[in-house]
Amino acid sequence: MNQKESLRIKRHRRVRGRIAGTAHRPRLNVYRSLSHIYAQLIDDDQGCTLVAISSVQPAVRPNLCGGGNIEGAKAVGKLVAQVAIEKGIQAVVFDRGGYKYHGRVRALAEGARESGLRF
Repeated sequence: MNQKESLRIKRHRRVRGRIAGTAHRPRLNVYRSLSHIYAQLIDDDQGCTLVAISSVQPAVRPNLCGGGNIEGAKAVGKLVAQVAIEKGIQAVVFDRGGYKYHGRVRALAEGARESGLRF
């Protein structure tokens, strides 16, 4: 593991000590790789994932213009918000996963907000 990744994990652990998701307000977790982006809504009280959407899923891929760019991240954010609202989830706690709030992470968050998710 390189130094940048180990520092990101250190930031992520520090932030996770302060935030947690519940059934009424789950945690919106973001993970990004070089070519894809992943988002999950997690209930930390029960230790379960409520919603998981990524740019890798075959049902999602044809609608995206790639997961490794801002447009793809925004589309994944919108889709996460739509599925969450269908399940009755209106508000979340945003967990950026130790990444800077910039680029694809920011686009995913803005896409989720545009589709009606509050955080």
